[in-house]
Amino acid sequence: MYPNLYYAFKDLLGLELPFFKLFQTFGFFVAIAFLAAAYTLTSELKRRERLGLLKGIPETITKGKPVSTTDILINGVVGFILGFKIIGIISDWENVSQDLQSFVLSTRGSFIGGVIVGAVVAYFKYRSGQKQKSEKEVTVTELVYPHQRVPDFTVMAAIAGLIGAKVFHNLENWGDFVQDPIGALLSFSGLTFYGGLIVASFVIIRYARRKSINVLQLIDSAAPGLMLAYGVGRMGCHFSGDGDWGIYNSAYVTDATGHVAQVDPSKFQEVLKANEQFFARQYGSLEHIPHAAFAKPQGLSFLPDWFFAYGYPHNVINEGVLMPGCTGKYCSVLPISVYPTALYEIIACLLLFALLWSIRKKIRVPGMVFGIYLILNGVERFFIEKIRVNTKYDIFGFHPTQAEIISTLMVIGGAVLIWYCRKLYTSAKTIS
Repeated sequence: MYPNLYYAFKDLLGLELPFFKLFQTFGFFVAIAFLAAAYTLTSELKRRERLGLLKGIPETITKGKPVSTTDILINGVVGFILGFKIIGIISDWENVSQDLQSFVLSTRGSFIGGVIVGAVVAYFKYRSGQKQKSEKEVTVTELVYPHQRVPDFTVMAAIAGLIGAKVFHNLENWGDFVQDPIGALLSFSGLTFYGGLIVASFVIIRYARRKSINVLQLIDSAAPGLMLAYGVGRMGCHFSGDGDWGIYNSAYVTDATGHVAQVDPSKFQEVLKANEQFFARQYGSLEHIPHAAFAKPQGLSFLPDWFFAYGYPHNVINEGVLMPGCTGKYCSVLPISVYPTALYEIIACLLLFALLWSIRKKIRVPGMVFGIYLILNGVERFFIEKIRVNTKYDIFGFHPTQAEIISTLMVIGGAVLIWYCRKLYTSAKTIS
């Protein structure tokens, strides 16, 4: 596993670049996911604009307006924070490099460095404003097309999505949150995709309505990108080992180096007892440990064992038992291999993205592509939950997970949306 990019460069390229310890693998893939979604959204919006399905909206813009004091102050504050941390890292690299994440989230830094960088950034903002300032302010009306608002969509999705993902995760894992609320909120891991999707969708749809953008065309344009972003985001989960994995596959065990080996399922209890301290800490006892035995079928012998069971050595959350001879911060491996559910979702979502991308031009009913996305995503997640580790609720004798509840609602919502949009489209054609 690669907790941050330093480990990836070291393992894959043999390069030791301590600076890359700053970049968490999970965060890196989340950033790539947002960029991928923004690219596909922009491409699809432009296509729909060329077809006349989306139009530019007149907007009044004032040119030649001098930079405000507020803008200068905001840039100065941002510059101070960057300087405070970056100069602090440089000046105390030997100690900071041991745990960059803790340093970034702490109050440590260089006050003088912050003041200098903040002042420089504020000054350049002032100078750029002076250069752009014209002799006279001019108010003009320009057409702003939906694809030009993708940067706004991306920023709103990033902020609202991350907040929603963090809130939903902590609601699902309330016990862990109560024990360490600050750590749970500031941790780089622990995000629930559906929470981010719900909150970000609400914010963006509200914004689109204010800007008079056709919401059905917008969500259809976003559907393939959302599926792609989900798949790319799951790469961050898998390659960092953030705990988003499945239940134990009792047909395999993990050795001290993290390699998996197929064993008789009866060995499961022996491994449990050999690692009793770990499992008791995780589950309270050795009873009711979630597991299911599934050995690699003969017809799939070309696939590696880790496709069916993986121990996630050097995972970012330090889950498991210590690996002998390992030194450093990330030295844990799961004693019994788990189903790599994030890997399965990567494959499924990339295939579903290809499907949505291939049918987007063939479907004429606005809103229908997004309805199909909701159904596909909901079905995929509902079934993957059957082998994932998640908190279960007790609702009238049923014990669903949060994701199962939301994915079921997504399937129902997608079916209702398709029915409603088809009805709306048929009525509009009849009237015309």
